[in-house]
Amino acid sequence: MSNSGSFSGNGGGGLVPTPPQPTAAPGGLSNPDGALFPDAELPLVDLAVLQDLADQLAHPAVAQNFARDYATLWTQRYQKLAAAVDRQDVAGALDAVISMKIASAMVGGLRLARLAERLEEFIRRGDLEHGHALIAAVKLHGSATVKELQDTYILADE
Repeated sequence: MSNSGSFSGNGGGGLVPTPPQPTAAPGGLSNPDGALFPDAELPLVDLAVLQDLADQLAHPAVAQNFARDYATLWTQRYQKLAAAVDRQDVAGALDAVISMKIASAMVGGLRLARLAERLEEFIRRGDLEHGHALIAAVKLHGSATVKELQDTYILADE
């Protein structure tokens, strides 16, 4: 990977990118709750992550297809997470948020990956009340991440 971020363990034996130092927030999105989510300065999408993925796979189309699939599955992924949090289903919420965190990190969605990581912390503590407060931010930043991916990467290469 590039030096835009580092890697850390996710507790499941895999590695996920650790977001780089904060930069200006593209898209003009504001921090919906600074106490819960202090990393709104992270970029929606770090295209260097996708370029690194394309380089590692030695085939840019595979990375582009991964980004396209990520965008296509966004609504389903979000709904699964929101429904699990609403049901107070800790196991289901944990499964959904880890999937969101890893997939977001892999497409360079650093802000959403960090937000999912923060939500994961609340879920692991069984604090779904605070977790529920982050769901609106997940929806906002996730939708913006998908739009940014489509505008700057998916559609730009077609």
